[in-house]
Amino acid sequence: MESLYELKKKIKRDRYLFVLLSMGLLYFIIFKYLPYINLTIAFQEYDLVYGILKSPWVGFKHFKDFMNSIYFVRLLRNTILLNVYGLIFGFPIPIIFALLLNELKKIRFKKVIQTVSYLPHFVSHAIVVGMVLSFLSPSTGIVNKILVDVFRIEPIYFMADPKYFRPVFVTMQIWKSFGWSSIIYLAALTNIDPQLYEAAIVDGAGRWKQLWHITLPGIKNVIIILLILRMGNMLDIGFEAVLLMYNPLIYDTADVLSTFIYRRGIAGEHGIPDFSYATAVGLFKSVINLMLVLAANYLSKKYTEKSLF
Repeated sequence: MESLYELKKKIKRDRYLFVLLSMGLLYFIIFKYLPYINLTIAFQEYDLVYGILKSPWVGFKHFKDFMNSIYFVRLLRNTILLNVYGLIFGFPIPIIFALLLNELKKIRFKKVIQTVSYLPHFVSHAIVVGMVLSFLSPSTGIVNKILVDVFRIEPIYFMADPKYFRPVFVTMQIWKSFGWSSIIYLAALTNIDPQLYEAAIVDGAGRWKQLWHITLPGIKNVIIILLILRMGNMLDIGFEAVLLMYNPLIYDTADVLSTFIYRRGIAGEHGIPDFSYATAVGLFKSVINLMLVLAANYLSKKYTEKSLF
């Protein structure tokens, strides 16, 4: 009885915190977990008239159709390559930026740099893509103006040539996100004991040795955890940005799983939405992402003894 009394007392004492917690739980329950019920659509020939309960079951038909389709290899290749390029070039940049920012001694200048680097994160994809398309315009874009006036070469139609989409997209995503992503690393850097640097200076260690033996080991755990989480998004991509940037001329390198799901499931093939097929593709993508997270977590736990679970 005492334990129950103590529990009631704690709940009454912290009731406002529990109210705040309940709002977050409700959000995840309503928007993250309840929609799982609709995954049954992937195994049905879904009909709006009959609904989920009465639509006929077709098993793994839609999964087989997708894997045997002419789009499967192209979609998988484009999605993975964009994410791999983003991982290779985009993942280290916030770390490097945080390390450089941490070395600044003038607080006011440091805050200005931080603010400027964070700003692109709060700009919508529509505006960012509009800026990119404007800069790359073959007639009025500043990039082609430089190519023509300085390097004396013909204007390049970046958004009409498939080979330019990947570098343009990856560069845009890095510019938009690196400042915001560096916040976690900056927070991790503040937890490193300053006495370690003082001891290193006494021992004659320079900046590079301090970086290699103190700073990087100090944020290693954060880097590993974020890398594992990043692996869980290897089949996800910036849907809004790709949708706004691509066109039929560059489908060969720009079409990804998320845009295909939109075209097939909402816009519809020949104007007829196919909810079951699109749901099957989305479920396929989620299962692969889950497998990648589990594999990355297992390897991290095995070789670094650090993991999510």
